[in-house]
Amino acid sequence: MWTVIYIARSKSIAKHLKDILAQSGIIARLHPLYDATVADDGSIEVLVPESEVEQAHEIIIDSDF
Repeated sequence: MWTVIYIARSKSIAKHLKDILAQSGIIARLHPLYDATVADDGSIEVLVPESEVEQAHEIIIDSDF
């Protein structure tokens, strides 16, 4: 099961966080909260597998995200 760990204000912020997580070996998915045609300006959910939530939160905190 996938769990939302962060809601980014833009697609670029979400992609940056996804890259940070990937560098630590955590797979992440991005999901727009609104219509995909406005996703660049809208909020984007960052999701990780449920088993990786704690580690992902630690990475977010450690990276001052």
